[in-house]
Amino acid sequence: MTEFGSSCVVGLRCVCCSATYTLTGTIYTCAACGGNLQVEYDYDAIRRHWSRDTLSGNPDRSIWRYAPLYPVETRIDSPPIGWTPLFRASRLGEELGLGELFVKDDGRNPSASFKDRASAVALARARDIGRDLVTGASTGNAGSSTAVLAAAVGMRARIFIPRTAPRAKVAQLLAFGAEVLAVEGTYDQAFDLCLAATERFGWYNRNTGYNPFTREGKKSVSFEICEQMGWQVPDLVVVPVGDGNIISGVWKGFEDFRRIGFIDRVPRLLAVQAQGSAAVVRALEGDGTIEPVSGETVADSISVSMPRDGDAAVQAVRDSGGFGITVTDEDILAAISKVARGSGVFGEPAGVASYAGLRKAIEQGRIDPNWTIVILITGNGLKDVASAMKVAGEPRLITPDAEALGEIFKKD
Repeated sequence: MTEFGSSCVVGLRCVCCSATYTLTGTIYTCAACGGNLQVEYDYDAIRRHWSRDTLSGNPDRSIWRYAPLYPVETRIDSPPIGWTPLFRASRLGEELGLGELFVKDDGRNPSASFKDRASAVALARARDIGRDLVTGASTGNAGSSTAVLAAAVGMRARIFIPRTAPRAKVAQLLAFGAEVLAVEGTYDQAFDLCLAATERFGWYNRNTGYNPFTREGKKSVSFEICEQMGWQVPDLVVVPVGDGNIISGVWKGFEDFRRIGFIDRVPRLLAVQAQGSAAVVRALEGDGTIEPVSGETVADSISVSMPRDGDAAVQAVRDSGGFGITVTDEDILAAISKVARGSGVFGEPAGVASYAGLRKAIEQGRIDPNWTIVILITGNGLKDVASAMKVAGEPRLITPDAEALGEIFKKD
């Protein structure tokens, strides 16, 4: 078996109608029903040539250490992506009455977002098939991660964003040389316009919930959790959910490792959504059908009216034995300070929604305090400083006078 996993790819399967395709039979979605596709592997072949022992001897500390489970021939080495820190958050855990709480800080990736994982594999696939221009729709994070990697490998990036995207994310896009198209509308409208452009101009589309290779990148976080926890699978992984692609990727990572015998079970998944953007949670609580919602929330990275990977997200949560929960914007904003002061991690609103959801689930009595729990922090707080300032407050203004300091702090 080669270092990379494309030789062990069985094909692509639709998550909705189960139609199958070869790896080269389609680029994006199911031709039969329009559903999203999932990459499937020959797990027996991978198991015969790859083990936990061979993995432990690999000095690579990036997502590419898991190359046998990616459907690409090439790799993007610079900047390095993945192997973000996973650590015990003792203070946060004590406040919540939990014995074992861990934080996975994906704000440490090159663009300060979890989305770098998806972009790495999607752009590697673009290079495999000879594309040099990649496009995508984004509220900021997916676009900036695409721009970072495109710049690193000499590809062009053309990104559609809603006009309301946070300025810090827009700055990243422009700094890395992407052509940015700000749409007078919502993320969903930007997404649809990007699809129309893809069809008309033939650009390579990296959109999550459309390009099946994004899920293949996002699943790498689960591989890392397994290794970093010494192959002890957590009882619960808490995931912020927008279009559904992250949580479906988290499930697939654990499932891939289960299928090759590296672990013996998949953890429960808790899908956390903002109340105004809760299409996946509503589907989980109902008959599983995804219906559009307003998408309104302060957490721009999970602000979605119609989740493009919603069907796979619902399947992932149900398969894991997990559940969904909604939180208010007030809950999300309050979580910024809670996570920062309790764990030393500065997360953007969408990133800390996982903590807000876990806290609410505990209040509802849905969490066993003896569980080992991992919360994903999917983006750094510097991505959206305006939201952080809403809860952090302003600094105290003082005069440059040492005597004045004595008056201020005389009671300390």
